[in-house]
Amino acid sequence: MDDFVLRALAAGFGVAIIAGPLGSFVVWRRLAFFGETLAHSALLGVALGLVLHFSATLGIIAVALLIAVLLVAGEGQGGRGRPGLPTDTLLGILAHTALAAGLVALALIEPVRIDLMAYLFGDILAVGTADILWIYGTGAVAMAVLIAIWRPLLAVTIDAELARVEGVKVRAVRLVFVVLMALVISVSLKIVGIVLITSLLVIPAAAARGFARTPEQMAVGAALIGCAAVALGMAGSFHWDTPSGPSIVLAAALIFAVVSLWPRRPRRSSGAGRPASSGKISRSG
Repeated sequence: MDDFVLRALAAGFGVAIIAGPLGSFVVWRRLAFFGETLAHSALLGVALGLVLHFSATLGIIAVALLIAVLLVAGEGQGGRGRPGLPTDTLLGILAHTALAAGLVALALIEPVRIDLMAYLFGDILAVGTADILWIYGTGAVAMAVLIAIWRPLLAVTIDAELARVEGVKVRAVRLVFVVLMALVISVSLKIVGIVLITSLLVIPAAAARGFARTPEQMAVGAALIGCAAVALGMAGSFHWDTPSGPSIVLAAALIFAVVSLWPRRPRRSSGAGRPASSGKISRSG
């Protein structure tokens, strides 16, 4: 097997392993649009890196972290700072404004030309050793932090007010979680791109919810399904000569469809798509 194929698989597996557990919380907390907003800010990060003459990855991380902090700060106001403006509307404004601003900024940078398609839809076959080190280094840090905040984050996800009464620092936990999302999205863009990164977070986790009985099982299942999607997507990309990033997402969607059609016994739920307080996972909604 060629070296570039092995690097692509290694990078894809690294992203899937950390995206699975994070994606589980994205599904439980219905934060898919939040992740998309962070992804759309990436082009601004690319432009920042080019203007300041440092790594585009560092620029993406800086902008994604800034957007994440601003969104959590706005959430902390409970919407009172912008009366009549729903959270999803604010996210939509930020997402598309950031994407458009990044495209305009890149167009104004002369004479630099970059491959926008690679950033929009990913180019996993172009992954190098440095990219793999970024992915696994950031992933290891993100996984360690996620394990450390797992229980308080679960408590906040189930019932934020009850968690606050029990002494959990809700805002701090939310901030750490969105910072982890920003980091993982930033280093994952080269795999599936800006347009598709949210799919890699959401689809494997949604598929794992179909058979998981506990939050931990769902997190592990999402990581394994993500790895399977990477392998199947890469195989399909080589066989049919299709783009690798979209092929990976379609493979994940196919797994989700199969899991959704698989017969299973009905279970009682505690809420649409959220982990139950007893440790069981809801399968409704």
